[in-house]
Amino acid sequence: MKLIIFLFLSFVIVSTAFGQVVKGKIVNDNGKPIEGVQIFNTRTNEHTHTNEFGIFTIDKTNSTDILSVGVLGFKTRDVRASVSESDPIVLDEDILRLEEVVIRPKLASLNFITAIDLKVTPVNSSQEILRKVPGLFIGQHAGGGKAEQLFLRGFDLDHGTDIAISVDGMPVNMVSHAHGQGYADLHFLIPETVDKIDFGKGPYYADKGDLATAGYVAFKTKEKLDKSTVGVELGQFNTKRVIGLFNILDQDKANQDAYIATEYLLTDGPFDAPQNFKRINLFGKYTSRFNDNSKFSLTVSHFTSKWDASGQIPQRLVDDGTISWFGAVDDTEGGNTSRTNVNAAYFKAIDDNTYFKANAFYSKYKFELYSNFTFFLEDPINGDQIRQKENRDIFGLNSEWGKTLYLGDVKTAIQGGVGFRSDATKDTELSRTKERYTTLENLMLGDIDQSNIFAYAGAQFEFGKLTVAPGVRIDQFQFNYQNKLDTIFQNKGAQKTLLSPKLNFIYTENDNLQFYLKSGMGFHSNDTRVVVYDKDKKTVPRVFGSDLGSIWKPIPRLIVNSALWYLYSEQEFVYVGDAGIIEPSGKSRRMGADLGIRYQLNNWLFLDADANYAFARSIDEPKGENYIPLAPDFTSTAGISLSNWKSFSGSFRFRFMNNRPANEDNSIVADGFTVFDVNLNYQYKGLLVGASIENLFNTKWKETQFATESRLQNEPESVEEIHFTPGTPFFFRARVAYSF
Repeated sequence: MKLIIFLFLSFVIVSTAFGQVVKGKIVNDNGKPIEGVQIFNTRTNEHTHTNEFGIFTIDKTNSTDILSVGVLGFKTRDVRASVSESDPIVLDEDILRLEEVVIRPKLASLNFITAIDLKVTPVNSSQEILRKVPGLFIGQHAGGGKAEQLFLRGFDLDHGTDIAISVDGMPVNMVSHAHGQGYADLHFLIPETVDKIDFGKGPYYADKGDLATAGYVAFKTKEKLDKSTVGVELGQFNTKRVIGLFNILDQDKANQDAYIATEYLLTDGPFDAPQNFKRINLFGKYTSRFNDNSKFSLTVSHFTSKWDASGQIPQRLVDDGTISWFGAVDDTEGGNTSRTNVNAAYFKAIDDNTYFKANAFYSKYKFELYSNFTFFLEDPINGDQIRQKENRDIFGLNSEWGKTLYLGDVKTAIQGGVGFRSDATKDTELSRTKERYTTLENLMLGDIDQSNIFAYAGAQFEFGKLTVAPGVRIDQFQFNYQNKLDTIFQNKGAQKTLLSPKLNFIYTENDNLQFYLKSGMGFHSNDTRVVVYDKDKKTVPRVFGSDLGSIWKPIPRLIVNSALWYLYSEQEFVYVGDAGIIEPSGKSRRMGADLGIRYQLNNWLFLDADANYAFARSIDEPKGENYIPLAPDFTSTAGISLSNWKSFSGSFRFRFMNNRPANEDNSIVADGFTVFDVNLNYQYKGLLVGASIENLFNTKWKETQFATESRLQNEPESVEEIHFTPGTPFFFRARVAYSF
């Protein structure tokens, strides 16, 4: 009897000291699960977060412990740990409070920044979506229809060469694209459907592969709408936009959600020759949650646009008054494009600590672009206009299994994934044309097949305040090209397999201070047409990077993030779609510093600022001739935002890019710019009235610039100088929207 009493008391003591596993569920006031809620045991400092069903499990917790439960945009609650799934914790929506931000040991630890920025200043255009990523700059130079030119961490990313962009797990980038490697046209994403933006800089993430060298951006669309909405927007330059988002299932259905969204956009732009731009977007998403803790979603979308463009104009013609700032040399440039997507996603919580997720996708893509970069340099009679065209099918699968467990006293999370992507293009074309309709010569014409099979594994080991996160990724590429200009059938091919290790350290001193050291190897594939014709050239150039940074909350409503970083790139050979030639870029190194600040002055006023410095140089070239063209060395953004003050919201912002070299010896300089934007909205019940102004002070600026050698029809010799697309002047838009 004494032995039984002793064992019982021992069990009570041990249970009290080490606790047990507590499981619960968190929902909003409509009964919908809330993902990503932080749960913190105030006694043991144990922490966890909810999964996609709002379910959480937390270890070493007694029923008498107090759990702090909170997430941005909801009121934080303290509850006793005696909770259950059958009696969920309900969180009420609240104003955004930065004091609720808790710094946790996560590899992509800066995602709370985009969460804050999305809530404080919602996006209203596809351009604004990408600008939410700190340090990422964009530029448009083809009438609004072509993918934006991107800049990040000392990279001129062209249209996506070194940044991997995805939507709901479906890749946006196009490998071996007719216009340029990694081409990422995000215009099929309707801004109002964006729920979260996940981003990371550098090649440190095992689940991110091809093109994720400077970083990655992963968008997640909403599973449900709070309300249906219709809206109209009118602006200068004959700009019109109509938006509609509609719930198509009863909101009382806790386990099902479905909605459709549509966007129609027209504009002529500020150019002397009207853009005649038209874009149509259709989007639908259905989500069903099942009683076995699994979830299925199906997304279908279609996008199409067409436009005319004034192209890049030479500085000399503007200086001598031949054309205006918004003029054109060849106003027959332009194009059309379309993309249809089907994406099916599945998530299964196998048990309290194990999950499986997968998504399978298909895209049908068409692209046709007419450009004239050199005017009459190559052909003094007909001109140098070119057509780039392709018809593409993309198939792919991503899958991941993950588990949280204890190895001794070490809390461990492990993940492993496999997947593939297959691109098949038909009649990828580069041709010389005249005024679009006359084909003068086919320079390149063929079919491309490129596939990537991959697997990865990663883990996070928590040794008290220190988290160690190793990872490894293996990729196998197959490249095939059938050149239809050959007189004899040939299907040229090449293969490449590579291993990419990662190792990251995260030290979390407390809820308000964290340091991290990240390192890893990454890569970006080269164009198939380069790879198959010269196998001595690098098919998949490697990069090595490292970040040393911190996240700090010195006071409850101030968050400061900073990083020092380094990135080395192997020699690369890049297919230049604009000219149909191959150019080696050589080895390069980049190093720099990032600084970000988010500060909440009161319940409705927010300040934000980001500053980014980069030093980018080619390694193999002599000093003075080793500049990397168009690589930005200093960029900055800042703003003050008003959020829900007496039904008003809005922001006043600026973005700055420094002068930068346009060629290798810096003898030609791309001018920097500073542009200010402002917007203001008023909400009355379901009615929203707002106005926005881009380029408030009507600054004359160059949005995209290139050092280009060109010749006009009446010029005896060619001239190399800056050719540019002018940035948007003062641009006023007004909007009205009604939600119900």
